Amino acid sequence: MTDRVARIQAEWARERPDVDVSPQAVIGRLHRLAAVLTEQLAVVYRRHGLGEGEFDVLAALRRAGPPHERAPGELAQHTMVTTGAITKRIDRLERDGLVTRRSEGSDGRRRVVALTEAGLRVIDTAFTEHMANERRLLDLVEPRDARALERILGDWLRHFEG
Repeated sequence: MTDRVARIQAEWARERPDVDVSPQAVIGRLHRLAAVLTEQLAVVYRRHGLGEGEFDVLAALRRAGPPHERAPGELAQHTMVTTGAITKRIDRLERDGLVTRRSEGSDGRRRVVALTEAGLRVIDTAFTEHMANERRLLDLVEPRDARALERILGDWLRHFEG
């Protein structure tokens, strides 16, 4: 039994034998797998009233340690959310009572975002469930293959992240 990527490759090989379609074997499967994994992870986020971006912001604040706060620019550096999207995420989280914003410093220009008690409860519960979900997904792969993937993907990602 072949997967969709193998069928697509076979069609391209038939139609365009002059083009090397072998990269699709990896890139195509990673692309499809990323979409499936993202949806599987989003199920947990939604159960806690969060989107992927909101979860990421709460997690970055939680990882900061007490008092669980960071400046908006720091949040962009510690998440997979762009600087432009941070404000929108913070607005929603603040509206939901999960974070607060305040001015800090003598001139009041520095802004800080902090977890509220409710935010701390939500991220701790959601993160525990998130890690169990990731474990469930990774357990579909043999342990030795998971270790190999970790190494290979880490090496590959370093080419892009420096």
